[in-house]
Amino acid sequence: MELTAGNVWIMFSAALVLLMTPALGLFYGGMTRAKASLNMIMMSFVSAGIVGVVWVLWGYSMTTGKGVLGVFGDPFANFGLAKLMGSPDLLKAGFSATFAIITVALISGAIADRAKFTAWALFVPVWITVVYCPLAFMVWGGGLMSAGGPVSSVFGQVIDFAGGTVVEISSGTAALVLVLILGNRHGFGKDPAHRPHNIPFVMLGAGILWFGWFGFNAGAATTVEQAGLIWVNTLAAPAAAMLSWLVVEKIRHGHPTSLGAASGVVAGLVAITPSCANVSPLAAVGLGLVAGAACCVFVDLKYKFGFDDSLDVVGVHLGGGLIGTLALGFIALPVDGQAGGLFYGGGLHQLIAQIVAVLITVALSGLATAVIGLAIHKTVGFRVSHEAEVAGVDRSEHAETAYEFDGLAHSRFNPFGHHVQAHQAHASAAHAAASHTAAAQPAHREHVKEDSFA
Repeated sequence: MELTAGNVWIMFSAALVLLMTPALGLFYGGMTRAKASLNMIMMSFVSAGIVGVVWVLWGYSMTTGKGVLGVFGDPFANFGLAKLMGSPDLLKAGFSATFAIITVALISGAIADRAKFTAWALFVPVWITVVYCPLAFMVWGGGLMSAGGPVSSVFGQVIDFAGGTVVEISSGTAALVLVLILGNRHGFGKDPAHRPHNIPFVMLGAGILWFGWFGFNAGAATTVEQAGLIWVNTLAAPAAAMLSWLVVEKIRHGHPTSLGAASGVVAGLVAITPSCANVSPLAAVGLGLVAGAACCVFVDLKYKFGFDDSLDVVGVHLGGGLIGTLALGFIALPVDGQAGGLFYGGGLHQLIAQIVAVLITVALSGLATAVIGLAIHKTVGFRVSHEAEVAGVDRSEHAETAYEFDGLAHSRFNPFGHHVQAHQAHASAAHAAASHTAAAQPAHREHVKEDSFA
């Protein structure tokens, strides 16, 4: 079969979405302490490694084909993707893998600074198998919430174009559950050292995430008209969310911050994910404004209720995912002049369908994550020791550090080379001459100044 422009677009979009996972590592790595930044980046990277293998073996098979009770596909139907050899469906398998990778990686930010790396490596494949694959099948693969599925037949067609339920709400719910299992960091809400250590990393990560999100949302576009709508909405919603986050931040805390700008962009991207192909550009702006302002408030709830969502996964991804998914009940565009959201005269049908989808997602992700998390926590242990946390998980879990400050302080390397050496030699000679003069003329000693480079 000849390679088409559509095939190339899917390949390029898949590469964009894959790039989002190391970008997430930068985003999270900058938000945490310096002595935990490598660990955060590694949690994203190892997610790509583990899920990439799982997806080839049984993950993709569980999201397609003939389902089991409408909940998940047969894991052995396309085991190893052998039956897809010579089929264009291999492109779809690769594209869908990148979604699974970043979904589980998102969860890691909630348990920054205190999770065992081996425990995380155990959690990833089990969670992908038990939570992500069934949700992907139910929404996109012909399951309960797909077109013609039991839920859609009773409550109406659920809209989730790019992953409001499958990606955002599922990861946000799982993040909250793991936070409750692992408990708070030592010094949570009190230790100023828990502030982000590298804001440029955060900004860079957010920028690359925004770039990759165009592939995330528009990769499945089937027409140029749909692709154009998705692209504009993926620009408009995060732009508006960034502005509203900064305004709320200024009102509440007195300053618009770089961290707020980056977080606002991500909140807008999260909110537009389920609705990117189903709302107008004007509605996308409104959705972004609401999501940015609301998520700016949501992230502070952890201090009020005392749960340590370290890098605001719950506030941004669960909060933004809920806003974006439920908003479709109000602002979804009519299809062929029929239905649509409440604001288009479509009644409550769409809102009810979206609420049911949210409840199913929260229930499945919450309960399954609790079982997986508690099983790991009670056996191998999910949390590092107090001493390891204080010393930094980079050193205790990986025997590495992101920054070698001590090495730089004692290094003999001089970036200015012989120029500085010549200056130092000149300064030493001047100092010796000054000392000789001072010794010969003690009355004038107070007028002699030592060279600052001596």
